[in-house]
Amino acid sequence: MTETSEAIVRKFQKELNAGTVSLVLLAILDGSSEALYGYQIAKRLEGASHDSVPLKQGTLYPVLRSLEAQSMLSSTVEPSVAGPPRRYYTITAAGREVLAQWKQTWTRTCDFVNGTLEGGRD
Repeated sequence: MTETSEAIVRKFQKELNAGTVSLVLLAILDGSSEALYGYQIAKRLEGASHDSVPLKQGTLYPVLRSLEAQSMLSSTVEPSVAGPPRRYYTITAAGREVLAQWKQTWTRTCDFVNGTLEGGRD
């Protein structure tokens, strides 16, 4: 792959991530029976990936704060035995409602894209 095509692929991946990180974070927190802090969320993302996770751990924190500002998440800060206090996140009822809508939108989008990629030839 040339340097130019690698840059184009990185840009495309960044654009995809921008639209999917919130969806994935809500889904992780919805599937958890307990509140999670950022590093735990990052580890669950790694565990869910068959390949490398296509986003950086530092990307998670601004998105978590944004979701909290939109009342989709709530958080509490708790002291840690090792290191600074940790912020634990849980999904709210509003977050679950939005997640359900986003899942439907995601499914429709995937169906459209996959249908176009697989059958879009004349």
